[in-house]
Amino acid sequence: MVDKSAFTPAEWNQVLAAGMLAGMAISTAAPSGIFGMIKEGLASTGVVLSTAQDANANPLVKAVVAEFQTSEGRTAAREGITSVVSGATTPADAEARILAALKSVAGLLDAKAPEDAPAFKAWLQSIGEAAANASSEGGFLGFGGVQVSDAEKAALADIAKALNPAA
Repeated sequence: MVDKSAFTPAEWNQVLAAGMLAGMAISTAAPSGIFGMIKEGLASTGVVLSTAQDANANPLVKAVVAEFQTSEGRTAAREGITSVVSGATTPADAEARILAALKSVAGLLDAKAPEDAPAFKAWLQSIGEAAANASSEGGFLGFGGVQVSDAEKAALADIAKALNPAA
């Protein structure tokens, strides 16, 4: 099992930020207003919190979740996110930067944690899926619309492609 010690501090911060970035990729692909963003953020957080309680969760995923539970870990994750999206001028630009960061983390996991990489990537994908399913898109005042928009479906596919470049 690989843990924090297998990564440099900068690499670990990238791994920490990846969890939040997976949910943000959905929010930037299909901005759904303030309430939709809140629901998507809560859904992403819900996946992280449920992982903390899952005895069968991958050890590397659990190490990241444990780090999120510290002030230092949350600060490092926020700084990692800021470094990824800083300077983005449009939601599409932010999404492209997020996907590039996820691809970079996937390569890092493949190189330094090959036995944990598939489970970690699946966890990241589940965060994106939870965000996509959190709020219906389109419609008016919560009526009508679709659960997962075409833009969100495309973002989920882009996340999968970034996390599994050989697939």
